[in-house]
Parts: sequence; C-alpha cells; structure tokens
Amino acid sequence: MHSFIIGLLSIWQAWIFLYRNPSLFRYAVIPFFINVVVFSATVFFANDYFSHLIGSYIASGDSWWWQILAWVVRGVVFLIMLVVVFFTFTAVGNLIAAPFNDVLSEKTEHMLNGTSNTEAFSIVAMFSDVWRTIGDEIRKLSMFVAAMALLLAVNFIPVLGAPVFGVCSVLLTLYFLVVEYTGFVFSRKRIRFRQQRIFIKNHRSQALGFGLAVMLTLMLPLIQFLTIPLAVVAATLFCTRNMDKNLLNKAQLR
Repeated sequence: MHSFIIGLLSIWQAWIFLYRNPSLFRYAVIPFFINVVVFSATVFFANDYFSHLIGSYIASGDSWWWQILAWVVRGVVFLIMLVVVFFTFTAVGNLIAAPFNDVLSEKTEHMLNGTSNTEAFSIVAMFSDVWRTIGDEIRKLSMFVAAMALLLAVNFIPVLGAPVFGVCSVLLTLYFLVVEYTGFVFSRKRIRFRQQRIFIKNHRSQALGFGLAVMLTLMLPLIQFLTIPLAVVAATLFCTRNMDKNLLNKAQLR
C-alpha cells in the first residue's frame, strides 16, 4: 500500500521537482503547447463529427419520449466522444511530442543524479535519437491498439462481455501508461522491453499507482495539458530511484 500511494502521488512529486528545478521548465514548454494544439484539434473535429452523426441519424420530433431518447443518445455519444478524445489526445500528443519528452526525461535524470551530459553534440546522433524515440512510440501504440482490438471482441460475449471488457480495458490502459512514460528511460538506455516488463512487475504496486495518477489527471479539464510533461518527469523519477544497477549493466548487451 505504501508503494501504491507513492505512485499515486507521483504527479504531485513531479510538480514539486519541477518547481525546485525551474531550469527544466523550458524543456516542458514545447510538449505543453503541443498538447494544447492536439487537444483543441481533437475536441473540435470529434465534436463536429459526432454532431453531424447525431443530426444525420436522429430526426427531430415533438413527442416527449422522442426528446428523452434524443437526450439519452446525445449523452451516450458525449461519453463516447470523451473516450475518443482521451485516447486520441494521449496517443497523438505523445507521438508528436516524443522527441521533446525524451529530452525532458534525460535532463530530469541528469538533474536528479547531479550529473550533466558529457556527450559531444552530433547532428547524426540527434536525428538517430529522434527516429528511435518515434519508432518506439509507434511500436507501443501498435501493441496497445492490437490488444484493445482483441478486448473489443470480448465485449460481444453475452452478459459477461461488457463488465470483463470494462475492467480489462482500464487495466490495459493503466499498463500502457506505465510502459509509455517509463519507456523514455529504458529506450534511452537501450534496455530491452523484456527488462522493462520485469521492472514494472517487480514494482507493480507503485506502477499501478503511477498509471492511475496519470489517467485521473488526464481526465481533468485544463490540467491534462500539464499531465504529459509531468508524467514524463514522474516516470523518470520512478525509474531512476528504483532501477537496479545490474539492470543498467544489461543495457550494454543490446
């Protein structure tokens, strides 16, 4: 329970860390504005699409029961739109901001360890890191979409399908969020995904708290714009403070 609470408070701890190290804010500015643009565009197009969809399939009626049905349908469509916006914003926002989030994670780690990056600047290395980060993001998103598609099939099972899908989809989302944000540290150190899964398994309580904290803050209006850079910092603190030195040595095997 103690580890779970630490994970649940990780976003707040990340904010305190940023507040005490204001030099990191400049690395979080670009991801913040990317999130604002992506979220605004997602809400605009989703609202336009679902409004058109409702107008096309629900004809106007004067009877009271028709008005109630229309309000119920609009409520269901609104909930669906929230889900679509949530996943689209998270996926697209992370994909576009991935290189900047990677830099934020790296600077956070150096700040936490009291070290600085001693590698000489290289254009080739920079573009290599950008493509590596984007490639990792695409692979993680592909795995998540494939797993969610399989769960959707479970939803069609009578009686038990809907509750099983509801629980499993939430757990899958929590796991995806943990893999997504801790992945910046593991990918940068070139540690295999299998080792990342072992790390998450060994710290499952804190990882669950962290994933829940990210999910809840992503659902808060306006706060979600800050959530992604805060989650990057929180995940970096989580990994750096708990990563076994033996695991770091295995990075040389890749």
